[in-house]
Amino acid sequence: MFLRFTTRKKDGKEHRYYSVVENVRLPGRRSPFQKTLLYLGELSDAQHAAWIKAIAVFDDATGQLQNLSLFADDHAIPADLAKTSVSIRMSDYRLCRPRQYGACWLACELWRELELDTFWGHRLPPSREGTDWGKLLTVSVAYRLIEPGSEWRCHRLW
Repeated sequence: MFLRFTTRKKDGKEHRYYSVVENVRLPGRRSPFQKTLLYLGELSDAQHAAWIKAIAVFDDATGQLQNLSLFADDHAIPADLAKTSVSIRMSDYRLCRPRQYGACWLACELWRELELDTFWGHRLPPSREGTDWGKLLTVSVAYRLIEPGSEWRCHRLW
């Protein structure tokens, strides 16, 4: 998913329209296409400034919230927000090792539906150090159902 904008000249003025899109690849098609998930429309300068102010990030070093920006680098940032914004080149942005939310949810639902959580809850009490063996078993089984691999790989990636 990413933010895409299109520009259009209308009455001698440039307008910028935003959409949230994702790349979709279908079987039988050679190239992926972009599916629009949400159309945001044209954002006025006030709306743009509101979106910039709406993105807050907690800084561990100072213990305070900072407002950051997530818009294209070719669109001017208001002068009062220039010091507290971060520019991101969306063309260089990539997603590494995404996980399927639906598969994890389904594995956990099957676990609860089969009442394996109550079955193993009595047989695997938490350790003295606080390790919840029941949750560890749930993650291990879900991992083996979704993407089988070694325990070391599960520890590194999950």
